[in-house]
Amino acid sequence: MKIVLASTSPYRKQLLERFQLPFETARPETDETAHPGEPPAALAERLAIDKARAIAETLEHALVIGSDQVAYMGTEIFGKPGTVERAIDQLTRMSGHEVIFHTAVALINADTKRVQCEGVVTRVRFRTLSDDEIRRYIDAEMPLDCAGSAKSEGLGITLLDALAGDDPTALIGLPLIALSRMLRAEGVLLP
Repeated sequence: MKIVLASTSPYRKQLLERFQLPFETARPETDETAHPGEPPAALAERLAIDKARAIAETLEHALVIGSDQVAYMGTEIFGKPGTVERAIDQLTRMSGHEVIFHTAVALINADTKRVQCEGVVTRVRFRTLSDDEIRRYIDAEMPLDCAGSAKSEGLGITLLDALAGDDPTALIGLPLIALSRMLRAEGVLLP
């Protein structure tokens, strides 16, 4: 079966390349608006499934991967900032606090319609950041397309005091440990 990543994220593409399997990418057209009262974990998992389903419905003989990440602190959700000003605001608000990154991955078999989904939690403790550190970081890495405005796989690691989770790839955007379980359940040989 063909493997399709329902994402155009270069970060997710690089992660999936670690499996050394041929795959294609496709842009899912999904509404990423949270439902009223929807908890962050439920939002991430619903969006991962919605993204995979949007592509799986158009294919046959394919395994389609969807993923989504929601960063939050209490009830406040930190999405992709999109602008320098919003990135500064996010990092200022997260400075000195623990932020939860809930990364969901879904796998849909386009033939059987079987849906697998798993959420992976990463707890990230930001150190206390000065305004100058935040501005230097944003100028250096421009993390405007990352939930929470920090790339732990790059210079963003210097903003952190600690992180804890079951899968280091989850924080980058695609939990490979969970995904490998799902692919094996569909008969894909790994390694």
